Amino acid sequence: MKNTALTDLHTSLGAKMVPFAGFNMPVQYSGINDEHETVRTTVGVFDVSHMGEFILKGEKALDLIQKISSNDAAKLYDGKVQYGYIPNEDGGIVDDFLTYRIDETTYLLVVNASNIEKDWNWISKYNTEGVDMKDISDKTSLLAIQGPKASDALQSLTDIDLAPMEYYTFQKGKFAGVDNVIVSATGYTGAGGFEIYVANEDAEKVWNAIFEAGAAYGIKPIGLGARDTLRLEMGFCLYGNDIDDKTSPFAAGLGWVTKFTKDFVNSANLKAEKENGVAQKLVGFEMIDRGIPRHDYEIVDAEGHVIGRVTSGTQSPSLKKSIGLGYVNTSFAKEGTEIYIHIRNQKVKAVIKKPPFVK
Repeated sequence: MKNTALTDLHTSLGAKMVPFAGFNMPVQYSGINDEHETVRTTVGVFDVSHMGEFILKGEKALDLIQKISSNDAAKLYDGKVQYGYIPNEDGGIVDDFLTYRIDETTYLLVVNASNIEKDWNWISKYNTEGVDMKDISDKTSLLAIQGPKASDALQSLTDIDLAPMEYYTFQKGKFAGVDNVIVSATGYTGAGGFEIYVANEDAEKVWNAIFEAGAAYGIKPIGLGARDTLRLEMGFCLYGNDIDDKTSPFAAGLGWVTKFTKDFVNSANLKAEKENGVAQKLVGFEMIDRGIPRHDYEIVDAEGHVIGRVTSGTQSPSLKKSIGLGYVNTSFAKEGTEIYIHIRNQKVKAVIKKPPFVK
């Protein structure tokens, strides 16, 4: 089990620690509902240092990214972030990831913790032009400061003007007295905020400075439990649950980051799939009857025929009702369609609802 640079600090704060993607991670501190509410209304801090970071550098760095990414990284400019996925050769998804353009020949890729080795090997396989690749995952800490008060809570720590930063942009600068920190207007909660990339040796200093600066705003540490309920309220995919090696990106609703303006791995087959259509689609749904949908529960029609399966589900702290994501046959994918979730041998009624569940 790997630790982050802040594992001892989480333990000292009374966090409940759990294994996640090979890491010892805080799942909750004061409780998922309380932490969720903190992020939606004020500001909270996640340690997401388990995420993977690769630096790609050289004249051919962009060409390599274009080959392995579904999205068009040629559209990036210095300080811009892009979401995309890495397609495999069989119509599925290796991972979903972020690309940061640091300069014309230097890029930072941010990948999911459970896929660090797999992604590294996959990208390396296509690195035929000698792009300099560095895996800096084990040296890098990542803090996500999320919530509507994030820029107010952090502004005293940096000269970077935080409030006007556009979503999916970043700047490098001094933060909490540390040089060369990446401050990124990104996150996985839909509540606004920033993600801060620092070297492991500076992580505790930066964490402490953030909590000191944010004290007046009621800042709290937040665990992975609330991260999951927050992302689900927005309808954001979680790799391993909602998308995986066998998932069609078009079934998963990732057509918007599939750009056929260039050739990439499996692009010809994906283009044909887009033209032919898919048999199932990833949808959001809200429970009408009582019951919490869980990963892999069957989705059925009124007659009890299986029409799909749940990929993520929870009791939404904001809505006080159960919500979920799942794949259904396309004829059932229209908003407002009634479906049923098989929960303990009961058919429990739900309705298709387009995410985000919380506006």
